[in-house]
This record gives sequence, C-alpha cells and structure tokens, in this order.
Amino acid sequence: MTTLQDRVWVKMWKENSPVLRERVVAWRRQPAMTRIVRPSRIQRARRLGYKAKQGITVVRMRVGRGGMRRQRPRGGRRPKHLGVTRIKADVSMKQVAENRAMERHPNMKLLGSYFVYKDGIHYWYEIIMADPSHPRVYKDKELRKRVLA
Repeated sequence: MTTLQDRVWVKMWKENSPVLRERVVAWRRQPAMTRIVRPSRIQRARRLGYKAKQGITVVRMRVGRGGMRRQRPRGGRRPKHLGVTRIKADVSMKQVAENRAMERHPNMKLLGSYFVYKDGIHYWYEIIMADPSHPRVYKDKELRKRVLA
C-alpha cells in the first residue's frame, strides 16, 4: 500500500521536479557511498526497520548503469550464435548497491534498501544498516529480532 509521501516522491521523480534535480546535482559530486543523517523517504525507511537511534546507519549508494552487451566476436559466426544479444544481469542494481555497502561495513546487518533516483548514468539507493553489537540496537526488542535472527 503506497502512502501519500510515497506518491509525492514518485510524482516528483516522474515530473523531474526542480527540487529533486538540485539534490541530484549535489549527489553527483559526492562519493559513490555517502552516509546521510536521515533518509530521504522516511516512511519507506520506517517500513524497512529504520529508527532514529544510535547504531542505525543510512547510506546513499550510487551505482553506475551499464549496458548489458558483450563484445562482438570478430570471427565468422551466425548472428544467432554470437552470444551478444539476450544477455541479462544475474543481480539487480539494488542488490549490487546492497552488496557494495555491506562490503564496506562488514560489522553491520542489512535492514533493507529502497530506490531514490536514477538518471542516464547512475542509480541511487538508500541502504539502512544496523550494528548488532551496539547497546541501543540489542536492547530494542523489534530490532533485536530482525538483526540477530
């Protein structure tokens, strides 16, 4: 079920609103992985387990978009057997972003991630992670179930 905030975000994204464009201009100058103070889509983040407390980190991850084309072999083959077309990615861009974030933070557990924006070159996802050894996290019953399970 989509909330009003989610619908507003999607509408801003579809209409390419100036507010969102200004934000993205700044995001392009930032490193690929940027820790942020609070999520852009707060209700979506809360549904995934975000709480504004110590031990929970939100990261904006930028993933480059690439064509799924292989280099065309130079030998004399039929086009059907070249193996250039119909090549699919095994992993979605979202999973790539999550994996890269988890590589950088091996002590954290993934709570979830969600799409923020995409343009011609990049995708942006926000990833929510929790530190299972942090006292604020393991004293919280809801988080303890999700993180330590």
